[in-house]
Amino acid sequence: MKKGRVSFLFLVVSVLVLSIFLSFSTKDVRAEGILDQLDIDVEISGTLDFYSDYVWRGFVLDRDPVFQPGISISAAGFTYSFWSSWDASNNSGSSESDEIDHVIDYTLSLNDLVSLSVGNTYYDFPSANTYSKEFYVGVGFSKIPVLDLPIETSLTFYRDYGNQNNGGGLGNYVSLDCSYSYPLFDEPEVTLDLGTHFGYNRKLFIAGTSGYDLGLSCGLTIPLKDNITVSPSLNYSIPFSDLEDSADGNQYKRFYSGISIAYSF
Repeated sequence: MKKGRVSFLFLVVSVLVLSIFLSFSTKDVRAEGILDQLDIDVEISGTLDFYSDYVWRGFVLDRDPVFQPGISISAAGFTYSFWSSWDASNNSGSSESDEIDHVIDYTLSLNDLVSLSVGNTYYDFPSANTYSKEFYVGVGFSKIPVLDLPIETSLTFYRDYGNQNNGGGLGNYVSLDCSYSYPLFDEPEVTLDLGTHFGYNRKLFIAGTSGYDLGLSCGLTIPLKDNITVSPSLNYSIPFSDLEDSADGNQYKRFYSGISIAYSF
C-alpha cells in the first residue's frame, strides 16, 4: 500500500478514536463536576463528508471523489476544528489535493440575532509539501433583520497571509452566505435545505485584479438518531471575471453532489 494511503487510513482512524475518547473523557469530567463548578460546557461534534468533486471558493481543487472528515471541540465561545480532504481515487498524482486544516475560532453572541466571529486557519497540503495561513472576521445573523425572514446570513472577510513561496495565496476574500431550512416532516424532522454563496476574490490565488464566484445548493437533512444526521445535497458552482478567465483562474461552471454525516456528543 502506498505511503499516502497508509497516512490517510491512519488519520481517519485517529479522528474516530479521538472522537470516542473525547466523548467518554468529557462525560467523566462532567461526572466529577469539575466543568460544572467552572460553569463551562464542552461540545464535541464531527462530520464525515463525501463529495463527487472538491470545489472551494469557485476553484475545483479535485475532480475526483473526495472523503472529508472533521471534528470540532467548543467551550466558552472558543472552537478548535480539525478538517481534512482526501482523494478517494487511485489515479496517479491524485494525492496532490490532499489537505489538512486546523482552525481556531472565537464567536461572541451579542443577542439572539447577531454574532461576531474571529479566527485563524492553517492550511496544510502534505503531499504537495505546501501550506498557508489565513485569518478571518465575520458577522452572522440568525435571520434577515429588516425583512424578518428566517434566513441565516453571514458576511466574512478572509486575509491569506501565507508566504507565496510556501504555497500561500497572499490575497483577500469576502464571502456572503445565506441558508434556509424548510421543515418537510415532523416525525422524523426532515428539512429541505437551500443555500446561496457569493464570493469576491481579490488576488487570492489569481494573477488578475479580482474574481467572483456564486454557489447554489439544495439538500435534505434526515435524522438517523438523536445525535446523528445525514444530508445529501446537489451543488452548483459558477465562476466570474478573472476566476473564469482562461489566461488566469480558468475555472468552469460545475455541478457536484455530496452526502454529509454529522454527529455530536
